[in-house]
Amino acid sequence: MMYTSLIRPLLFQLSAEHAHNMALGGLRIVSQSGISTAALRAAVGSVPDAPVQAMGLTFRHPLGLAAGMDKNAVALRAWEALGFSHLEIGTVTPRPQPGNPKPRMFRLPEDEALINRMGFNNGGAEAAALRIKSSKHCNLIVGGNIGRNKTTANEQAVDDYLAALNAVYAVVDYIAVNVSSPNTPGLRDLQSEASMRALLEAVANEAKRLGGKPVAVKIDPDSSKEHVQRTASLAVECGLKGIIATNTTVGRTGLRTPQARIDAIGAGGLSGAPLTRRSTEVVEWVREAVGSSASVLGVGGVRTAKDVHDKLNAGADLVQVYSGLVYEGPAMVRQLAAAWNA
Repeated sequence: MMYTSLIRPLLFQLSAEHAHNMALGGLRIVSQSGISTAALRAAVGSVPDAPVQAMGLTFRHPLGLAAGMDKNAVALRAWEALGFSHLEIGTVTPRPQPGNPKPRMFRLPEDEALINRMGFNNGGAEAAALRIKSSKHCNLIVGGNIGRNKTTANEQAVDDYLAALNAVYAVVDYIAVNVSSPNTPGLRDLQSEASMRALLEAVANEAKRLGGKPVAVKIDPDSSKEHVQRTASLAVECGLKGIIATNTTVGRTGLRTPQARIDAIGAGGLSGAPLTRRSTEVVEWVREAVGSSASVLGVGGVRTAKDVHDKLNAGADLVQVYSGLVYEGPAMVRQLAAAWNA
């Protein structure tokens, strides 16, 4: 209640990216002290275990933090204290890059949504790996979400993904291949069948060579059912263990936010409540296509226990949050636990 009545209104006086950086900076400080993380854990309350087997790993419960919230892996112990069973760092690229020009993150409070065009801003995969290695998190499963640099042509994209994979492989529990962000020019072109097969086979083979940690691919919500199911089936053929459904959407239909405001914001990926139904639908499509041959991670518009329950019923093994955390605050994980504790 304190978050929604006091802290959120104050944060919402700041630009979305400034507020994000402030909150993340606070969690980074908390992560540096065992006393602070224990205090945070006590403040938000305990989250009951509900073990899940997915991608050959055992998760404490289904709920995790999606990629994008902690790109550079600066607050792992704090996320664990908040109750998340897992998170994805990144998207990280082989070389550091500043991302797209600011402003590049926007709130849509009327829709409980965000629009971002961050553009894989990160300090590079090697720097993130060093932070993960030095972190003292215990039971948090960490996924490494990898992508290509903006300046790398798609013809050389495989090289970037393999470089990022090699940089983080030793310190993460699984790899997530991001080919679906709308904020890096041409990235979604990698979802064509030929490009996807070449990329996923290369990443899967390299992961196998390095020791066999599971690999997942993150897909977009804007493709047809046929394309989604073809992509999911292809991923399984290439040896992947997970499908992450979904990334943000470029769609803008059905929003309550005035059109003039949407037009002024411009390009970017939309996340939050407007994506809830579509992402759940894509989870259903993926599960129908892959059966029990791969795990499914449901992402998009998760804010309530019902949203979690719906994604699990649709076929998700795990569920991840992003925008909902901005609107609901740090007690969100404990509140969402009602979905598996009823």
